[in-house]
Amino acid sequence: MFRLFRSSFAAVFMIAAASSLLFAQNATGVISGVVKDSSGGVLPGTTVKIVNEATSAGTDLVTNTDGTYSTEPLAPGTYRVEVSLDGFDTSTRRIVLAAGQRATNDVTLSPARFTQSVVVTARRVEELAQDVPIPVSVVRGDLVSDAGAFNVNRLKEMIPTVQFYTTNPRNSAINIRGLGAPFGLTNDGLEPGVGLYIDGVFYARPASATLDFLDVDQVEILRGPQGTLFGKNTTAGAINVTTRKPSFTPGTEFEANYGSFQFVQAKASITGPLSKHLAARISFSGTQRDGTVYNVKTQKYVNALNNLGVRAQILYAPSDRLAITLALDDTRQRPEGYTQVVAGVVPTLRPANRQYAAIAAGLKYAPPSFNAFERRTDIDTPLRSNQDLGGASLNIDLKLGPGRLTSTTAWRYWNWDPSSDRDFLGLPITTISAAPSTQRQWTQEVRYAEDVSRTLNFVAGAFFFNQSLDSDPTFKQEQGSAAAPFLLAPSTAASTPGLLDGYGYNQAVRYRNTSAAVFGQLQWSVTGRLRLLPGLRLNYDKKDVDFNQQTYGGLQTTNPTLLALQRSVLAPQAYKANIDDTNLSGQITAAFKIIDSANVYATYATGFKSVGLNLNGLPTDANNNPVLSVATVKPEDVRNYEAGLKTTPFRGVTANVAFFDTEIKDFQTQVTNGAVGVIRGYLANAGKVRVRGVEFDGNARVKGNLSVYAAVAYTDGRYVTFADAPPPLEETGGPQSKDVSGSVLPGISRWALSVGGEASRHASFAGRSGELFAAVDAAYRSSFSSSPSYSTYLIVPAYPLLNARVGFRVATGWTLSVWSRNLLNRDYFDLLTAAAGNTGLYVGQPGDPRTVGITLRLTLRST
Repeated sequence: MFRLFRSSFAAVFMIAAASSLLFAQNATGVISGVVKDSSGGVLPGTTVKIVNEATSAGTDLVTNTDGTYSTEPLAPGTYRVEVSLDGFDTSTRRIVLAAGQRATNDVTLSPARFTQSVVVTARRVEELAQDVPIPVSVVRGDLVSDAGAFNVNRLKEMIPTVQFYTTNPRNSAINIRGLGAPFGLTNDGLEPGVGLYIDGVFYARPASATLDFLDVDQVEILRGPQGTLFGKNTTAGAINVTTRKPSFTPGTEFEANYGSFQFVQAKASITGPLSKHLAARISFSGTQRDGTVYNVKTQKYVNALNNLGVRAQILYAPSDRLAITLALDDTRQRPEGYTQVVAGVVPTLRPANRQYAAIAAGLKYAPPSFNAFERRTDIDTPLRSNQDLGGASLNIDLKLGPGRLTSTTAWRYWNWDPSSDRDFLGLPITTISAAPSTQRQWTQEVRYAEDVSRTLNFVAGAFFFNQSLDSDPTFKQEQGSAAAPFLLAPSTAASTPGLLDGYGYNQAVRYRNTSAAVFGQLQWSVTGRLRLLPGLRLNYDKKDVDFNQQTYGGLQTTNPTLLALQRSVLAPQAYKANIDDTNLSGQITAAFKIIDSANVYATYATGFKSVGLNLNGLPTDANNNPVLSVATVKPEDVRNYEAGLKTTPFRGVTANVAFFDTEIKDFQTQVTNGAVGVIRGYLANAGKVRVRGVEFDGNARVKGNLSVYAAVAYTDGRYVTFADAPPPLEETGGPQSKDVSGSVLPGISRWALSVGGEASRHASFAGRSGELFAAVDAAYRSSFSSSPSYSTYLIVPAYPLLNARVGFRVATGWTLSVWSRNLLNRDYFDLLTAAAGNTGLYVGQPGDPRTVGITLRLTLRST
């Protein structure tokens, strides 16, 4: 196997070595201009990047105090001129420079907004988003800040095809088009189908998505399989976050937010040169907010926010051929959270004495409210969601021969220390539920990109990933004195005093995951309008687990009937499993430029999500031994068909549409477990699922002072075949599995919409000339299933959200704004979940109520 990797890797670089040489040309032209804002003021300190589109050679300039710039003499040819400044949309133009010409390129920058007319790295090289033959949405960093989208959860309101679900940081999942991770399941033995990348580094733990963004430049959301261009395999898409880099122009930024629920957020960033070839940037973010759910038992609010993060970067750039960036980051989260609140009770197929009403009456218990939007709970287990996440990365970008070599080396850690109340009630049912763990990962990615000729270029690379995840020291669950009525059928034996009181397990888990891959993609310009883009990926995965669960406590007895009852809830279990697997996947894309302002493309791609391992326990056989044959979960086999049209019908206007049809065989999901000894379900494969739909996104700028955007997605996701799914909540007590073939997939809204815009006008405030602005962002999701198997009762109703802000900004100084999130104060759920014990009780996670606040942002630059 590794011989094959060595051969493939050697072939990649033989191609690079054999590619055509560059021929120097006489530098006989100059590009110059002045950069202003929309009010006519000049913008010093603006970055101007000049890129030769034939050779990919680039030059970075900074405008002078009068806003002007001018290049050194350049060879004749076509150049891309990118003009960027924090707080403004990047301006990108193509200029054909003739010999002896002095080309003038004056630029007026407009305030940054949602746009797709930007440069992206979706295909691991810099290019215009409208030229990329894949569906990609881009959110600029300043809109991320303005809209309050300081993590992935907030970002989903701006991109309709992104779904993010979290009941705590460990139990988080990012999905795109409804695919990526099984809905409502925590199992570290599965890998995410949506890759989260920050500055080229793959973040293996979905918990990373709950932390604050730090100093974001832009966020790219790529939809569909991306395995031929990204290091870690991504079957459903990727979120590619780019942070602001160190600058040789000194600058300082500070932002402070204050709002409802004592929301306080501070961000700061400082950058500048350390020497002629060294520059640095250090960024900080801190967020605190009181909880939104009131615990009547402790008389405290829970589900709070408490995040601190810092990121430091050092850039070494001795020439335009070499850039080396060392980055260090650390994030600390210490909230008192998270819990869900009682949302309702449904009838089940169990006998009346096994249903919630009878059990609660027998215990003389009533929750503080059955109205989830009163946001009241009485949970009796302390809440803790402590995590530390960080690491170091070294990125080397080298112009090597006729192409560019990029190497990204990274080490990351994740420490998780939780405490949850998994019964969500003020009863001692599950008194301890904690899965403290540590994760370490190493990644190494190497890519080489080259324009072989004017008609042929390629990107090729290799990737290595090593991950360890260990319980620290053990996962722990313990039952209380009220556990028996909820978990056992009524009987004389089940009523034995103290039977389950203090009965629990210590679960030791050791998990290792190693993968390696070679990948690459070509682009062949068959004609001036037609391009073909084939790509391949060869991937190897090796995983092993050592699982040991031992029970303790409860009634100490030798009575076989009582022992059997205890073990029907929790049972000792130990097993080891390992597996390795090799996969070959690829894609072919045809892109055709109909006219200069319209591109059409079609893609057929295969993909896979690697083999999984059950880390939460296995079903047992008649002799109470774990069934090792289900310790492993087969890899997903993905087939994706995509077609799209990208247009720029008018200057400042883009309108794009994409159609997709994705089929997945051996879909990794959760199945029910009727065997004694495992309280929860376990991982397995559903036969096939299909997700198909259409997406539209567009944006426009009207007269320079009005910008609007819209994105709409229609998505239909269904199980094609799934014969042994867990029954829905209302069918608990009947057959222990159900054929749900043809039913909808969980977590997918058929319709999702994001619209927004900003209007501005020149004005004066506090003696400063600037812009008065007003902006709105609206999002809508239709109803969706919130259960692995469709349940009539676990349907999250449709809801709209409206956010708004008004303020004043000075182009190179400060911004002051007042904002509101959920302005209409709509009641909505993020998700609904069946409570433990399947008694008919279900709980929900209400979305945040209306919040209001104020933001002050300062920007200082030197030239």
